Amino acid sequence: MTPQTAAADPGAATAGPSPSAEEHDPLLLLASASAGRRATLRAARIEHSILPVDLDEEAILAAAHERAAASGEPDAALSPADQVLLLAREKALAATSRSEGGYVVLGGDSMLELDGELIGKPHTVERATARWRAMRDRTGVLHSGHWLVDDRDEEDGGTGATLGATASCEVTFAQLSDEEIDAYVATGEPLGVAGGFTLDGYAGPFIDGVNGDPHAVIGLSLPLLRGLLGEIGLGIHELWEVALPPEEHDDSTGGSSAPASH
Repeated sequence: MTPQTAAADPGAATAGPSPSAEEHDPLLLLASASAGRRATLRAARIEHSILPVDLDEEAILAAAHERAAASGEPDAALSPADQVLLLAREKALAATSRSEGGYVVLGGDSMLELDGELIGKPHTVERATARWRAMRDRTGVLHSGHWLVDDRDEEDGGTGATLGATASCEVTFAQLSDEEIDAYVATGEPLGVAGGFTLDGYAGPFIDGVNGDPHAVIGLSLPLLRGLLGEIGLGIHELWEVALPPEEHDDSTGGSSAPASH
């Protein structure tokens, strides 16, 4: 299966291809179609392509819980952080097996923990509404699992490593009215996202605070990614977009070539 090159940021200025730039596939392959994860990578100027995978997450977790219970060991139960890490790993491995090889593959999964219960994607209006009424004026913990598979060829520096970690941070929700909850759910945004909310969308005004890496709330911790890449001998700067030489920047407006502030 051929990965899709991630779409360019619609808000970014476009420029024609550099005649001296060699065509290449991005090294990083994201095993996700998450708009939040892709936007985070684009904002950090990290080149990537995507190969989303569709797995039966409930079946994967149920099998893991059964194995833990069968072991008879009191410490074998999967913590919330372990569960999202397991799903991230399965996604990364699935994308690796379906790709043409040669990539560093990143899988991710996120869930919100509230009162010891993990909250994934609501999927329905009724469930999203009930969850927001339970979350308002409360603080939960958002867990984002990250799993990296180094599928590069050995001559290209590949290590064959497969490793991961979970970033967790506290999220405090505002005291919303029923009217606000109904209006938010009506946008459709919370139905298909972990925990039923996004920090970088309609729900932004409803998040009073984040204690931890805010990117982890969106589903991809850049500091954690940097650390995982370092484990396989890659600097995150090696994944940055190739910059055009100064003379090739579009200065048709006569202004500075520096990016516009937002």
